[in-house]
Amino acid sequence: MLDAFSRAVVSADSKGAPVGSEDLAQLKKYVADANKRIDATLAITQNVSCIAADAISGMVCENTGLTQPGGNCYPTRRMAACLRDGEIILRYISYALLAGDPSILDDRCINGLKETYLALGVPLVNAIRAIEIMKIATVAIMTETNTGRKMFNGINSGSGAECKDIASEAATYFDRVINSLK
Repeated sequence: MLDAFSRAVVSADSKGAPVGSEDLAQLKKYVADANKRIDATLAITQNVSCIAADAISGMVCENTGLTQPGGNCYPTRRMAACLRDGEIILRYISYALLAGDPSILDDRCINGLKETYLALGVPLVNAIRAIEIMKIATVAIMTETNTGRKMFNGINSGSGAECKDIASEAATYFDRVINSLK
């Protein structure tokens, strides 16, 4: 995983050139958005269990047969595995968000995820739906468009309205995971 600074240096080095003015402008924006990144990451980490549990519950409510004998969330150990996987995906998305670099998703989260789910008999459509629900919930929490408590009172960036760009970036990371399962 590369952070924004390392990525700029590696990119310039591969071209045999110094870090360019476009790269420096991107780094300046990255630094300016640092508090927003931290706050958005806090929004995920402080709500990771709720986001994952709500997403899995939502997916199960849409497919009630999953919790019946023979369903993919039956018995409870399978449901626990779904919750664990949701939390792991959220953890890696928070890492990518903090670093401003999605490569950790490719290296540690996406690589082999589809094949693993297929080998375990996990219906990809259900996994994708759970991730879509996590995306919606995470963006709503980051932008404070959720109906729950406000996340940003008294911390760095001031309000969720100021984190819309970061929330949009997080949405692309969720999309990256979703697309890997299609």
